[in-house]
Amino acid sequence: MPVTSKNEDKTPARDGGLGLRARAPVRSQVTIQLRPIVSATVSTDDTMRVLVYSDDAATREEVRLAIGRRPAADVPLVEIVECATEPKVHQWLGSGEIDVAILDGETQPAGGMGVSRQAKDEVYDCPPVCLIIARRDDRWLADWSKADAVVPQPLEPMVLADTVADLMRRRALTRLNAK
Repeated sequence: MPVTSKNEDKTPARDGGLGLRARAPVRSQVTIQLRPIVSATVSTDDTMRVLVYSDDAATREEVRLAIGRRPAADVPLVEIVECATEPKVHQWLGSGEIDVAILDGETQPAGGMGVSRQAKDEVYDCPPVCLIIARRDDRWLADWSKADAVVPQPLEPMVLADTVADLMRRRALTRLNAK
Protein backbone atom coordinates (compact mmCIF):
# COMPACT_ATOMS: atom_id res chain seq x y z
CA MET A 1 0.00 0.00 0.00
CA PRO A 2 1.43 3.36 -1.00
CA VAL A 3 2.15 5.98 1.62
CA THR A 4 -0.03 9.09 1.44
CA SER A 5 0.37 12.43 3.01
CA LYS A 6 -2.23 14.73 4.43
CA ASN A 7 -2.85 16.47 1.07
CA GLU A 8 -3.00 13.30 -0.96
CA ASP A 9 -5.66 10.68 -1.36
CA LYS A 10 -5.67 7.04 -2.46
CA THR A 11 -7.58 7.52 -5.70
CA PRO A 12 -5.85 6.22 -8.81
CA ALA A 13 -4.21 8.92 -10.86
CA ARG A 14 -2.51 9.18 -14.17
CA ASP A 15 0.80 10.18 -12.76
CA GLY A 16 3.03 7.54 -14.23
CA GLY A 17 1.95 4.72 -11.92
CA LEU A 18 2.86 6.23 -8.58
CA GLY A 19 -0.74 6.08 -7.41
CA LEU A 20 -0.60 9.41 -5.63
CA ARG A 21 -2.53 12.54 -6.49
CA ALA A 22 -2.52 15.85 -4.72
CA ARG A 23 -5.90 16.96 -3.48
CA ALA A 24 -7.15 20.22 -4.98
CA PRO A 25 -7.71 22.99 -2.49
CA VAL A 26 -11.33 23.32 -1.46
CA ARG A 27 -12.86 26.57 -2.61
CA SER A 28 -16.17 27.69 -1.32
CA GLN A 29 -18.21 29.77 -3.71
CA VAL A 30 -21.16 31.83 -2.74
CA THR A 31 -23.50 32.65 -5.58
CA ILE A 32 -26.00 35.43 -5.09
CA GLN A 33 -28.82 35.52 -7.58
CA LEU A 34 -29.70 39.12 -8.39
CA ARG A 35 -32.78 39.98 -10.35
CA PRO A 36 -32.28 42.91 -12.68
CA ILE A 37 -34.32 45.95 -11.72
CA VAL A 38 -34.16 47.40 -15.22
CA SER A 39 -33.79 45.42 -18.42
CA ALA A 40 -30.66 46.40 -20.31
CA THR A 41 -31.68 44.94 -23.64
CA VAL A 42 -34.26 46.01 -26.14
CA SER A 43 -36.14 43.13 -27.65
CA THR A 44 -36.85 43.62 -31.33
CA ASP A 45 -39.67 41.06 -31.13
CA ASP A 46 -41.97 43.32 -29.12
CA THR A 47 -43.82 46.41 -30.23
CA MET A 48 -43.69 49.84 -28.66
CA ARG A 49 -46.54 52.33 -28.77
CA VAL A 50 -45.75 55.81 -30.01
CA LEU A 51 -48.35 58.51 -29.44
CA VAL A 52 -48.52 61.24 -32.08
CA TYR A 53 -50.45 64.36 -31.00
CA SER A 54 -51.37 67.06 -33.50
CA ASP A 55 -54.58 68.75 -34.56
CA ASP A 56 -53.31 68.63 -38.17
CA ALA A 57 -53.88 65.29 -39.87
CA ALA A 58 -51.11 66.07 -42.39
CA THR A 59 -48.59 66.54 -39.58
CA ARG A 60 -49.63 63.25 -37.97
CA GLU A 61 -49.24 61.49 -41.32
CA GLU A 62 -45.84 63.11 -41.92
CA VAL A 63 -44.64 61.91 -38.50
CA ARG A 64 -46.04 58.42 -39.09
CA LEU A 65 -44.30 58.15 -42.46
CA ALA A 66 -41.01 59.50 -41.08
CA ILE A 67 -40.94 56.96 -38.25
CA GLY A 68 -41.99 54.03 -40.40
CA ARG A 69 -42.58 50.56 -38.96
CA ARG A 70 -39.22 50.44 -37.19
CA PRO A 71 -37.09 53.60 -36.83
CA ALA A 72 -33.86 51.63 -36.27
CA ALA A 73 -32.79 48.00 -36.61
CA ASP A 74 -32.16 47.53 -32.88
CA VAL A 75 -35.56 48.73 -31.64
CA PRO A 76 -38.96 47.03 -31.71
CA LEU A 77 -41.69 47.61 -34.25
CA VAL A 78 -43.75 50.74 -33.72
CA GLU A 79 -47.48 50.89 -33.18
CA ILE A 80 -48.68 54.44 -33.85
CA VAL A 81 -51.48 55.91 -31.75
CA GLU A 82 -52.79 59.15 -33.26
CA CYS A 83 -54.51 61.80 -31.15
CA ALA A 84 -56.00 65.14 -32.15
CA THR A 85 -57.43 66.26 -28.78
CA GLU A 86 -55.83 67.02 -25.44
CA PRO A 87 -58.15 64.88 -23.27
CA LYS A 88 -57.37 61.80 -25.35
CA VAL A 89 -53.61 62.45 -25.03
CA HIS A 90 -53.89 62.65 -21.23
CA GLN A 91 -55.99 59.48 -21.23
CA TRP A 92 -53.36 57.58 -23.23
CA LEU A 93 -50.40 58.94 -21.26
CA GLY A 94 -52.10 58.12 -17.95
CA SER A 95 -52.86 54.57 -19.06
CA GLY A 96 -49.18 53.56 -18.99
CA GLU A 97 -49.47 51.97 -22.44
CA ILE A 98 -47.47 54.62 -24.32
CA ASP A 99 -43.71 54.20 -24.70
CA VAL A 100 -42.84 57.45 -26.52
CA ALA A 101 -44.91 60.59 -27.14
CA ILE A 102 -44.43 62.94 -30.09
CA LEU A 103 -46.24 66.22 -29.52
CA ASP A 104 -46.77 69.04 -32.01
CA GLY A 105 -45.99 72.38 -30.39
CA GLU A 106 -48.32 74.19 -32.79
CA THR A 107 -51.46 72.21 -31.95
CA GLN A 108 -54.52 74.30 -31.04
CA PRO A 109 -56.09 74.91 -28.56
CA ALA A 110 -53.74 72.98 -26.24
CA GLY A 111 -50.22 73.02 -27.67
CA GLY A 112 -47.78 70.18 -27.31
CA MET A 113 -45.55 72.22 -25.02
CA GLY A 114 -48.23 72.68 -22.38
CA VAL A 115 -49.32 69.06 -22.72
CA SER A 116 -45.71 67.93 -22.27
CA ARG A 117 -45.22 70.06 -19.14
CA GLN A 118 -48.46 68.81 -17.61
CA ALA A 119 -47.68 65.17 -18.42
CA LYS A 120 -44.15 65.39 -17.00
CA ASP A 121 -45.55 66.94 -13.80
CA GLU A 122 -48.60 64.71 -13.36
CA VAL A 123 -48.13 61.32 -15.06
CA TYR A 124 -46.41 58.59 -13.07
CA ASP A 125 -43.62 57.00 -15.13
CA CYS A 126 -44.22 59.46 -17.96
CA PRO A 127 -42.81 58.25 -21.28
CA PRO A 128 -40.11 60.24 -23.07
CA VAL A 129 -41.52 63.18 -25.03
CA CYS A 130 -40.34 64.48 -28.40
CA LEU A 131 -41.59 67.96 -29.16
CA ILE A 132 -41.99 69.29 -32.70
CA ILE A 133 -41.34 73.03 -32.85
CA ALA A 134 -41.94 75.41 -35.75
CA ARG A 135 -39.52 78.20 -34.83
CA ARG A 136 -35.98 78.17 -33.49
CA ASP A 137 -37.04 80.72 -30.87
CA ASP A 138 -39.43 78.13 -29.38
CA ARG A 139 -36.52 76.07 -28.03
CA TRP A 140 -36.65 77.81 -24.65
CA LEU A 141 -40.33 76.86 -24.39
CA ALA A 142 -39.38 73.28 -25.24
CA ASP A 143 -36.92 73.36 -22.34
CA TRP A 144 -39.65 74.75 -20.08
CA SER A 145 -42.00 71.95 -21.17
CA LYS A 146 -39.52 69.31 -19.92
CA ALA A 147 -39.46 67.58 -23.32
CA ASP A 148 -36.79 64.90 -23.68
CA ALA A 149 -36.08 65.76 -27.33
CA VAL A 150 -36.88 68.56 -29.76
CA VAL A 151 -37.24 68.27 -33.54
CA PRO A 152 -37.73 71.35 -35.74
CA GLN A 153 -40.12 71.73 -38.63
CA PRO A 154 -39.92 71.09 -41.52
CA LEU A 155 -39.49 67.50 -40.42
CA GLU A 156 -36.51 65.60 -41.71
CA PRO A 157 -37.44 61.89 -41.69
CA MET A 158 -33.97 60.62 -40.71
CA VAL A 159 -33.65 63.09 -37.83
CA LEU A 160 -37.09 62.22 -36.47
CA ALA A 161 -36.51 58.47 -36.86
CA ASP A 162 -33.15 58.66 -35.05
CA THR A 163 -34.66 60.77 -32.28
CA VAL A 164 -37.58 58.38 -31.79
CA ALA A 165 -35.23 55.36 -31.81
CA ASP A 166 -33.10 56.99 -29.08
CA LEU A 167 -36.20 57.68 -27.00
CA MET A 168 -37.38 54.08 -27.49
CA ARG A 169 -34.03 52.78 -26.24
CA ARG A 170 -34.22 55.10 -23.24
CA ARG A 171 -37.76 53.96 -22.47
CA ALA A 172 -36.76 50.30 -22.67
CA LEU A 173 -34.12 50.95 -20.02
CA THR A 174 -36.22 53.10 -17.71
CA ARG A 175 -39.70 51.63 -17.96
CA LEU A 176 -41.02 50.91 -14.47
CA ASN A 177 -43.84 48.63 -15.54
CA ALA A 178 -41.66 46.37 -17.69
CA LYS A 179 -43.55 44.15 -20.08
